Amino acid sequence: MLYLSLTCLLLLNACVVSGTEITFELPDNDKQCFYEELEKDVKFDIDFQVISGGNYDVDCFVTDPHDNALYNEKKKQYDSFSHTTTMKGVYKVCFSNEFSTFTHKVVYLDFRHGNEEPILDSMKRTTALTQLESSCVAIHEILKVVADSQTWYRLREAQDRTKAEHLLERVTYWSIGETVLLFVIGIGQVMMLKSFFSDKKGSVAATT
Repeated sequence: MLYLSLTCLLLLNACVVSGTEITFELPDNDKQCFYEELEKDVKFDIDFQVISGGNYDVDCFVTDPHDNALYNEKKKQYDSFSHTTTMKGVYKVCFSNEFSTFTHKVVYLDFRHGNEEPILDSMKRTTALTQLESSCVAIHEILKVVADSQTWYRLREAQDRTKAEHLLERVTYWSIGETVLLFVIGIGQVMMLKSFFSDKKGSVAATT
């Protein structure tokens, strides 16, 4: 069992899939682009999600080396896109927050490209897999699901934390406003009561 586990862990990375995960800030009235040079017939996948800022939406578009639009969506909170390249060159992924006048965004981007090869060279044959190969494939698929789940929970945690911080900020400002208002009302009531007594003393003195 130990040999099987070590073999699977060593061979899980035996693939030509490359990936990049980044989290970046996108200021208001701004646009940010990322570039990747790819060969022909290479599949790439894009996953993005707005973690914080405004209505949690952003414009996104993807273009090929000839500036042809492969993907173009407006005000998306999150989305996924897959494409297989038809030519060699530099592909561009852009995020735009130009429609926002004062709110900056925080965006998560996961960019993967390449074709995943069999974990073991012996798995390229057309015959049935052995027990070792089947176990390696099963562990590999489970680990991919675990990695995707961890990423999803991490994004949800970051988004929920940002919402909680914004809620705390609004509650704090509201509490400060209510406190100031109570002081103003209290001082106003005291001044009004003092004016009542002052008027009463003046009228009594005039009578005598």
